[in-house]
Amino acid sequence: MKNEHNTYLGLVFGAIKTLLIGMKTSIKVYFRKKVTEQYPENRKELKMFDRFRGTLTMPHNENNEHHCIACGLCETACPNDTIKVISKNIETEDGKKKRILDRYEYNLGSCIFCMLCVNACPHDAITFDQDFEHAVFDKSKLILKLNHEGSKVEEKKKEQ
Repeated sequence: MKNEHNTYLGLVFGAIKTLLIGMKTSIKVYFRKKVTEQYPENRKELKMFDRFRGTLTMPHNENNEHHCIACGLCETACPNDTIKVISKNIETEDGKKKRILDRYEYNLGSCIFCMLCVNACPHDAITFDQDFEHAVFDKSKLILKLNHEGSKVEEKKKEQ
């Protein structure tokens, strides 16, 4: 007894069937709406999707204040030492010692964009933005200082 699939006509019909399935898929894709971005030309209006992880930033308000208290949890959570939180101790008016952020360094060249640092931050002091153009010729330009010059921690408003 011969198997239908091993006969000459069975193989020809099988080949035609798979060819038609492939052509059907190609025709469907051909008439689908195009989603190609014309990147260099549309740079101004280009918006990445909401969950995109571009560059780590530390948002500052209009008074040059941020939320980072230099706890170092983001530095600890980072799997490849991309973040360096440099703090210093100061003495407040009432004589207490307080740790404040001196410098927040972020090495964009070694970041794997895992977002563990953002998830570890208890004060929402850091976040990823939409910036994705990071090409440079000098690797030292990828080491960024996230806190602005002269910035300080935003004071919490006391509720009454």
